Amino acid sequence: MTGATAATVPHTYLPRSGTDDYAVLSYDLTLDYRVTTNRLDAVAVITGRAAAPLTAIVLDLVHLRAKKVRLDGEKRTKFSQNPTHLRVTPSTPIAAGDEFRVEISYDGSPAPRRTRWGTLGWEELTDGVIVAAQPSGAPTWFPCNDRPSDKASYRIRITTEAAYTVLATGELVEHSVGAGRGTWLFERSEPTATYLAAVQIGRYTLEPRRTGDVEVVLAYPAALARRVLADFAPLSRMLDCFQERFGPYPFPSYTVVVTEDPLEIPLEAQAMATFGESHVDGRGGSERLIAHELAHQWFGNSVGLASWRDIWLNEGFACYAEWIWSEASGGPSANALARTHHALLRVKAHDLVLGDPGPDAMFDDRVYKRGACTLHALRKRIGDERFFDLLRAWCASNRFGTVDSGMFEELAAEFAEEPLDEFFDAWLRGTRLPSLSA
Repeated sequence: MTGATAATVPHTYLPRSGTDDYAVLSYDLTLDYRVTTNRLDAVAVITGRAAAPLTAIVLDLVHLRAKKVRLDGEKRTKFSQNPTHLRVTPSTPIAAGDEFRVEISYDGSPAPRRTRWGTLGWEELTDGVIVAAQPSGAPTWFPCNDRPSDKASYRIRITTEAAYTVLATGELVEHSVGAGRGTWLFERSEPTATYLAAVQIGRYTLEPRRTGDVEVVLAYPAALARRVLADFAPLSRMLDCFQERFGPYPFPSYTVVVTEDPLEIPLEAQAMATFGESHVDGRGGSERLIAHELAHQWFGNSVGLASWRDIWLNEGFACYAEWIWSEASGGPSANALARTHHALLRVKAHDLVLGDPGPDAMFDDRVYKRGACTLHALRKRIGDERFFDLLRAWCASNRFGTVDSGMFEELAAEFAEEPLDEFFDAWLRGTRLPSLSA
């Protein structure tokens, strides 16, 4: 199931998040949460494999307290904790290549962490919860190896007040209610990065739909029904459009959550996107954003990043998907939108390196728009047929894997009649804005 994997790269953007000393194979999370008091009691069972000899297993964990740890069935396992990490010490070192299983009981009042990109992670709504984890918010609700390159399977069991609906990473396999509490069980076998694991809790109406082989679920407050149903009416056509151009949708289902609270930006997660009340107006005002978040299921979620340095492979591609949808749905063409945004980029500062923008600029709008312009320039250079063949090959060959820019350059070269080295040097490694012309 797992696709290609990029070579090991330095994790310079978040050097204290995660480690390459081991890889997680699976997370099995049991969460007992009370919305009314923001109290979490949880158990995480993490199965991993050592990539190097381990004298300690270091996990990211923020704001929550580990109470008990057991490693590979040991009766007592030593552990220590600081504000950002949990350190588990085995009685004997774990050899490279060996698997391990660590069980962690933990509790507390989860809260978002403060970062240079704002507050991230588990966040209380007026009446519910969202998780906004990109890029480093996952440790606010479970102990993890918080690197985008370390993908794992997930099993998430959540118990909370029965009046609330729970949406989480994975397919819903079980739901039961008893003694005023509801329990929801989700399983996700497809490899998933920690920042793409999510839990959303609220008083939601669930509306299932089906588009081809894809199960679609809309979750929204009843009061927003008219606006949500109007704004998400194009979703099935978007799915058809993107499957034609990018290849089959990578997951069995797609869940859209609309909260009753306004949100600054939509949030992506594996096979899920979350929008705020502020993103639904009943008039299609956020159609561009709906297309963008859907496109991330191919670019970012199935085809994942080896490191944050190459974030243009997520955001530039999702931005260009907005232009593709506009073109396909009768709006401005991708060429017209590329010309418009290229002109806007010309008057902005020319100090950003798209292929390595740095942590402060990784979410800069220029990463999105210059990334999309890069793809449009490539499309003009190699032609529509080869360009979309390239995108489908990119998604197919790297399905559920991790990638870097070098891998895209190598694949693109196979679809071009002439070398692309100077093209990518200019767009990805230079600061001057190249021309869109072929």
